[in-house]
Amino acid sequence: MLLTLREIKRKTEKFFSEKGIPNGKLDTDLILSHALNLKRLDLYLDLERPIYEKELNHMREMVRRRAMREPLQYILGESYFFNCSLRVDKRALIPRPETELLVEQILPLLQDAEHILELGTGSGAIVCALAKAGVAAEITAVDRDTEALALAKSNADALALSEQITFLESDWFSAVSRENSFDMIISNPPYLSQELYDSAEPEVKEYEPKQALLSEDAGMSDLKIIMEQAYSFLKPEGYLVFETGTDQHAELSKEANRIGYHRIKTTQDLNGYDRFLWMQRPV
Repeated sequence: MLLTLREIKRKTEKFFSEKGIPNGKLDTDLILSHALNLKRLDLYLDLERPIYEKELNHMREMVRRRAMREPLQYILGESYFFNCSLRVDKRALIPRPETELLVEQILPLLQDAEHILELGTGSGAIVCALAKAGVAAEITAVDRDTEALALAKSNADALALSEQITFLESDWFSAVSRENSFDMIISNPPYLSQELYDSAEPEVKEYEPKQALLSEDAGMSDLKIIMEQAYSFLKPEGYLVFETGTDQHAELSKEANRIGYHRIKTTQDLNGYDRFLWMQRPV
């Protein structure tokens, strides 16, 4: 006798609860919706439908992976970010909600921008969101990881944004032409200390790319390198904008002052933590 959707849903929620999966009810709904190609609301309108063996096998594999604490976005192969549906996999970090807030905060500053650079583009989430939101500037997105760069390119292609975004393999500024100067340089670089990385959830520590998360000098090594090098690539009054760790702003602000930036400020994430660091190159 075939099990119904209601029974599968109940069994999966119970299994996730026993495994200590955060948001197990939501994850159950999203897995079932994906496996059955239904909107989440439609699950609740058809709970008595029978689940056939082929459908059940598909669900079981996704449930098994989630029980191993693999991130749901990697299992589903997609993530929605700001205004874009993105392909995501183990080649790059999963785009975070706080980074959506960064996009929201920088958009008003880009109305007259001509050239924008993102360092460490990963899945391409930020540059794709900016281009899709109507930013007219030429956008350059770099990453030192060839596989991450391929993922970013595939997302830009899928969103028909490839003509506006140039993707470049580069270890920060190493391959960026010195003939270029930018109205804004954006980066969400590795900023976790070893201590924070060791205490991270299994979804992060065991599945997301370590090189995109961990940095030396209490998580600030890459931030400081970018800050030092970015100065000569910015136009006068051009912005350097970071996503950072929440306890790094005092030291990073001192470093920014030493280099010569001005108008250094901090803005908060959705939880009220210091998350984004802004600075400008003076005239």
